[in-house]
Amino acid sequence: MTTTYAVLSEGLEKRFGEVRALRGLDLAVPAGTVCGLLGPNGAGKTTAVRVLATLTAPDGGTASVAGHDVVRSPAAVRRAIGVTGQYASVDGDLTGRENLRLFARLSGLRGAAARTRADALLDRFGLAEAADRVARTWSGGMRRRLDLAAGLLGRPEVLFLDEPTTGLDPASREQIWTAVRSLADEGTTVLLTTQYLEEADRLADDIVLVDRGRASVTGTPASLKARIGSAARVTVAGADALTGAATVLDRLTGGRPDVDEEALTVTVTVADPSLTLPGVIRALDSAGIPVTDASLRPPTLDEVFLRLTTVKEYAA
Repeated sequence: MTTTYAVLSEGLEKRFGEVRALRGLDLAVPAGTVCGLLGPNGAGKTTAVRVLATLTAPDGGTASVAGHDVVRSPAAVRRAIGVTGQYASVDGDLTGRENLRLFARLSGLRGAAARTRADALLDRFGLAEAADRVARTWSGGMRRRLDLAAGLLGRPEVLFLDEPTTGLDPASREQIWTAVRSLADEGTTVLLTTQYLEEADRLADDIVLVDRGRASVTGTPASLKARIGSAARVTVAGADALTGAATVLDRLTGGRPDVDEEALTVTVTVADPSLTLPGVIRALDSAGIPVTDASLRPPTLDEVFLRLTTVKEYAA
């Protein structure tokens, strides 16, 4: 079956003076999925969103969104997208309802259609009760939900979310995550940039690690975690057992155990998926190593991010 890509770029380039923000960025986001763009500060994530949203012209390469070329057909791209930036763009002196109706008119809706669409989105995002209060009295989480609602007024095929939960408390972040996942389930394609690794892990179908303006690694959260293996951590009963535990774990995994003498722990990466926690405990017991605690867990996306954006193979 042929895959339809809602966002596609090949060799995308962008310079700002001497700074090469994008150095041949390749993206392929299937329609109806959430793609998470991760990378260090300055990696080029926001620049990529601005180019794809036709806010900045590329210096090289090609890109299309919803089937429209971002350079040759920018108006068609704009009609097909919604954009929510890093900071809420709502007017604090207007009520929530007035904000959405204003954005609805800017999106091309008029009269009753603008009012109906605005009111429906206020209901959808749990903002109806506060709709007639001025937005400056709203919490940060409420303003971000209003901003997200504004990005949906035109029923976009593709939604760009640039760090949508920056500065929000955990409860507000969870509300945004629920809304984004719901949109994807309904068929909206979402391109998400974020600094929160848990956010990408929860929301993204695929992840692109962007490093120095290029897509260095691409895959599902699970496949990226599998690339660096699980982590075995053993706590021993005394300092005299640390060397023996490290030797056993080295033999089992072929890795380089990290010994923490103060915490009495030995940690090592496990690349072999067939190695189980009972197997680790049996090997330590057979060697006479007194163990007080042991665990074998998959890596977090934070660990994947740190590993794959710092090793030489992925940092060029």
